[in-house]
Amino acid sequence: MPELPEVETVRRGLAPFLEGARIMRVGLNRADLRFPFPPGFAEAISGKRILTVGRRAKFLLIGLEAGPTIISHLGMTGSYRFLAADSQGPALAEPSRYRPGDATGKHDHMEWGLDHPRLGALTLLYADPRRFGFIDLAEDADKSPWLSDLGPEPLGNGFSAPMLAQRFAGRKAPVKAGLLDQRVVAGLGNIYVVEALHRAHIHPETPVGALVTKAGGPTAALERLAEAVPAVLREAIAAGGSTLRDFRAADGELGYFQHSFKVYGREGEPCPTPGCTGTIARIVQSGRSSFFCPVCQKRGRQG
Repeated sequence: MPELPEVETVRRGLAPFLEGARIMRVGLNRADLRFPFPPGFAEAISGKRILTVGRRAKFLLIGLEAGPTIISHLGMTGSYRFLAADSQGPALAEPSRYRPGDATGKHDHMEWGLDHPRLGALTLLYADPRRFGFIDLAEDADKSPWLSDLGPEPLGNGFSAPMLAQRFAGRKAPVKAGLLDQRVVAGLGNIYVVEALHRAHIHPETPVGALVTKAGGPTAALERLAEAVPAVLREAIAAGGSTLRDFRAADGELGYFQHSFKVYGREGEPCPTPGCTGTIARIVQSGRSSFFCPVCQKRGRQG
């Protein structure tokens, strides 16, 4: 499943083609994805001009002029791509492309005809082979059940060590589970949490309460973690995300951040921390792999 950097990469690829464009027609090739399309979906968005293409956690938010906000989740294999209006030439952009070898179009479940003030007529296709993605509409996105309970964005001003300390105080959950809790921080996923914990030298099983001082403030380790999380995400976005599950960026190129993984998927390799003699190990937490160095990520470490 794409994580925050991949979804942000998709957003950046979509925005130049969508913002300012008017949705002239909407075609649905099936009644549902993971869930049914909202009732009257095509009628609700047809004729509307697209004002913004945003992101909240792992959701794409497409804001319409005098209309609802389109909420899109890519699931595991959802993808958007733009074609010339006659669909004859190569794709103009592939903001998210999984299974690029499938050119049959049998997984193209939604099609928009767009009129862009600068680019002219475009066709936007949404494909989803496994149909774990979904589309919803919200008159007020902040009140949508998908978004209303989300914590602060890890790249926003609301994310900080004191914020984490406040939410972690008195809790015994492992820090990895704490960071993956979308009510604590919005949009973090397994890969980048693992990478951030390694940078902060925190064992993934460390209880979150151990990262909070008796006075309720952040420990030095939590301060490091609050710096590591956005740093890892920004580097991943700059690299266009990773290529897990054949993820591709807005121009169709592969993401490259997987080449910068320090620990994820590197079980048995030497720890890359300068001066560390450890070897990357792997454990399973709640059905997900955690990679870490047992030497420089000692459980409960706070210094």
